[in-house]
This record gives sequence, C-alpha cells and structure tokens, in this order.
Amino acid sequence: MSDTVPVPPFKRFVALGDSFVEGVGDVEARCPNGVRGWADRVAEVMARADPGFRYANLAIRGRLLSAVVSEQLAPAVAMAPDLVAICAGANDLLRPSADIDTLIEDYDVAIGRLQDAGARVVTFTAYDTGGKPVFGALRGRFAVYNELLREVVERRNVTLVDFWRMRVFRERAMWEFDRMHMSTAGHVYMAIAVLDALGIEHDLVPVELGPPQQISPSARRRDSRQWTVEYAMPWVGRRIRGVSTGDTIAPRYPELTALTPSV
Repeated sequence: MSDTVPVPPFKRFVALGDSFVEGVGDVEARCPNGVRGWADRVAEVMARADPGFRYANLAIRGRLLSAVVSEQLAPAVAMAPDLVAICAGANDLLRPSADIDTLIEDYDVAIGRLQDAGARVVTFTAYDTGGKPVFGALRGRFAVYNELLREVVERRNVTLVDFWRMRVFRERAMWEFDRMHMSTAGHVYMAIAVLDALGIEHDLVPVELGPPQQISPSARRRDSRQWTVEYAMPWVGRRIRGVSTGDTIAPRYPELTALTPSV
C-alpha cells in the first residue's frame, strides 16, 4: 500500500473576506500582518502535496460585505482561481441599519461571479451567538442571515462550512480574549472543517483544549471590566468615528504565492 498523499485537485486558492478569513486571533509574527489563520493552514496542506500550488489571501479585518465585493472580487477573479473561500457580512450584521435581504442578494451575485470564473466556492454560516454577552442579543439576526444564505448555497451548489452548528466553539479556549475572533485553537479547528468539507486528506489535528476552565464570579466580572475597557469601548469609538482597524492594513497575500508551509 502506497504512503503517497493524494495531490489535491486545486492549483490556485484565493481567500476573500474580513478578519475571520484574514486570520485575526491566530498570532504568528513570521506571517504577513502578524497572523496565520485557517486559510493559511488549508493552503499549507495543499502546498505540501503540490509544489505548483499557489495561494492568495485578500481578506482585511473590519471589511463590510460591500467593501469585500468592491475591493476583492475583481482581483480574485483575475487570478483565475479554481478554489475560492469567501466569508463576509458579520460586520454588517453588527450594525443596526443592516438590510439582511440586500446583503444576501449581494453575496449571491458575488458567489455567482466566482463560479462563472470557474472556481469551486466555499462559504460559511455565521456563528451562533446565543448565550454570549452583548452579541447574544443579535442571535435572531444571525439566524435569519444564515437561513437566507443556506438558500443561496443549495441553489448554487456551494460548499458550506456550517459554523453555526459547531458546538465546540462554545468552549472559551476557542476564542481570543476580545470575544470576537477565534484563537489559534479555533483557526486549527476551522482549517480541519474546510479540508474535510472539500474531501482533502490532511494530518491536522484539533488543539487539545483540556478540561473546561472554571472561572469564579469575581474573575468573570474582572474579565468583563477588562474586556469593556480594552475592546468594547474602542470598538464603539471606532464605529462613532467611522474608522476600522483594517483601514491601514494591506492584504496579506495580494498575489498568488508559492506558500512555504509553516511548522
């Protein structure tokens, strides 16, 4: 029996979106923008199997869906990818004025353009915020968005990674302290989910989380105060000023790149 790992069927992988796709939360100083992320980890698996494989990541933190479409879609199509991962809309849903029907219509058009360019498209439902402080109030909005997105996925035969149903993300260790971005453990788990959805063999294993962390009420209150000062208040301030942490950030891999797999 041969030990040779099958070569994945994709040669050019392009990732589009916001902080979720950029890799925020998976800190790695050696990588562009100081982050690695699930998309890099997926690309590394394919690069190890095929020296001719190329990867681009155009995602930028804080981007709304309209910006993803206007800034990232045309460059992605120009690269003639055979695999595209796209995830956007969460930043829109955090705003009271979000029109979910229009968001899905725009998302549908964007996916159609990528498919017309010959790409297999992977997308993601939004995370289930139920039971989460602050963001739990938005659970219904995210649920409606997901249901409409599922209609697009079914009609267009898109590969779906169902973040909404991943109950492992209820574990505190799957998230950074900011409560908005996945930790390294979360990004590894998401990379595995994407590779499995695509039917690509890999040797990635989930990060061992250990027993659930027990947090005393006083420690929980202390964490909440720290989170409010370090993340919530600055986030609100940026919304008021109309600025984003991604305003000074460039795409991590703006062109198709021969990725060197990290250890």
